[in-house]
Amino acid sequence: MANDTQAHITSLPIHEPVVATLKPVVSHVVHSSPPSKTIIVFSNDLDKVIAAFVIATGAAAMGSQVTLFFTFWGLNVLRRNEVVSVNKNLVERMFGWMMPKGPHQLTLSKMNMAGAGTKMIKAIMKKKNISSLPEFMQMAQESGVKLVACTMSMDLMGIKKEELIDGIELGGVAMYLEQADQGHVNLFI
Repeated sequence: MANDTQAHITSLPIHEPVVATLKPVVSHVVHSSPPSKTIIVFSNDLDKVIAAFVIATGAAAMGSQVTLFFTFWGLNVLRRNEVVSVNKNLVERMFGWMMPKGPHQLTLSKMNMAGAGTKMIKAIMKKKNISSLPEFMQMAQESGVKLVACTMSMDLMGIKKEELIDGIELGGVAMYLEQADQGHVNLFI
């Protein structure tokens, strides 16, 4: 692509000094770091989280650097399925009991029908050879997608680092905004 772009610029009917000035600029733009994408995962609805991971793994497969920033209810996606013994006050323990632990406990945002809808969509996905959410999460991590847990939301909801799955980075809003500033696509799910 770089050679095509540079060849096109040199073939334009403009003055040679302008071409000489533009060549390094075009070369820098074409050869700069890969495009980046950020996705805020606010929801813990199964269908929305699957969509976030489909987009993230697709973007990573196309060469983009991808950061998924999990905040508020989205943090539940990153929780371990098993109970982890950590020191919590009463309110933090209550939050832990009421929220789903990990991707296996998430439900659909619509048509859940007391869990029947979630079971049906999982069965259809399996029948059609569509990866499950845990498989998408593993693919994302293997593809270099950064999974970042919002530290302010963790503190607010009483979620401790030890309760999160392996490979999760911790970061705050400043870290997300820095990534978003570099991003070519920023989504909120």
